Amino acid sequence: MKAERRSIAPDRVAILFTVMLVAAAGNTAMQSILPAISSELKIADVWVSLAFSWSALLWVYTAPRWARLSDRRGRKALMKLGTMGFIASMSLCAAALWLGLNGLMSAALAFVFFAVFRSLYGGLGSAAPPAVQAYVAARTEREERTKALSLLASSFGLGTVIGPAIAHYLVFDPVGLAGPMIIFALFGLVVLIALQFRLPNDEPKYAVRGAVTSYPSAASIAQPDMDAEDRAEAKAAAPDIRLSWRDSRFVAWLYAGLVGGHAQAIMMGVVGFLVRDRLGLQGQPAEAVQAIGSVMFMGAMATLLAQWGLIPILSLQPRASVLWGAMLALAGTVIVGVSHDFYSIGLGFAIASLGFGLFRPGFTAGASIAVSRAEQGDVAGKIASVNGMAYIFAPAAGVALFNWWEPATFLLMGLALLWLLIWGRKTLV
Repeated sequence: MKAERRSIAPDRVAILFTVMLVAAAGNTAMQSILPAISSELKIADVWVSLAFSWSALLWVYTAPRWARLSDRRGRKALMKLGTMGFIASMSLCAAALWLGLNGLMSAALAFVFFAVFRSLYGGLGSAAPPAVQAYVAARTEREERTKALSLLASSFGLGTVIGPAIAHYLVFDPVGLAGPMIIFALFGLVVLIALQFRLPNDEPKYAVRGAVTSYPSAASIAQPDMDAEDRAEAKAAAPDIRLSWRDSRFVAWLYAGLVGGHAQAIMMGVVGFLVRDRLGLQGQPAEAVQAIGSVMFMGAMATLLAQWGLIPILSLQPRASVLWGAMLALAGTVIVGVSHDFYSIGLGFAIASLGFGLFRPGFTAGASIAVSRAEQGDVAGKIASVNGMAYIFAPAAGVALFNWWEPATFLLMGLALLWLLIWGRKTLV
């Protein structure tokens, strides 16, 4: 008698989809209001950028630990923890910002609290995505898993588009710039209730671990972890594999990821402040959020086009994806660097995002296919580390350079991408 195929009910898939979507949308919505927060609180841009970098650093540090813990504590429990971290972070950041903007707390103190509360998202919010992936992978047959994980990746990608697109609609009286955080905290509360009452507790069919998802950004679209079961089996067979960071098979791909990733992180850190300053919107927070959100929306759409359209349609190999990506990113960087109107900045950022959207999957795939199946888990961890390293100091450093001398920021990005092109043509195979 043929065994019954197991799958996840559509209403439960919808809940998991929403967990990922709200987390990504809320984070990128906040990204689009950071420059306006800096202007309104009269806090130096670099400090605002550092607060965001701190959250990203915590995400990078804690996400692998939550992924491991979900195997012991249960995937639903970790989803709830991540969602509660998201709700707490959004709510408390909104409260600190509102108190500062209304003179009930000094701007400096309000920003300190804002930065502390922001860390809740990086530290706890990172628990949800790998738990969601593991929950799906543990309950679906291999044939259904690709479809389900692709759907989850699309929710994360869709969230990075939705967040910047709707942020300016959520800036309203009497809460002002705190509005987007309040609304997304409410969305998170609805998701948490659905998780509690509509999602069954863990009864996994397969022992798998969810992939560590990159920190959500308008230029960083999550990719589905298609090989979760393969990596779990490989880990069981060879649990102690530890490859050298200098392994000649993939070290060049890691170098490429590190250089290109830093260029991308600088661009993402600077673009909002650039839009605000070059369009003269320092004293107009609502207009600044709308303009910044629109530019970030263009970048997110271009990234989606690259990763969901061009790479599959053109069947780009890793080397070609990295080199074409670096070339487009360089062109977009130059356009943004010399532009002083909304449409030119948006065009340049979209072209750069298209390039980075090609580059990131290219270096990831290049490092992955360079090693055997049993070594995939270790290499995946190194790739995640490289992706995270770029967001530790690069965004804040880029903003500091931008405030000191604007051309220096784009000169640094341009030289990094030019080096990647020249070096990559000779080295990447």
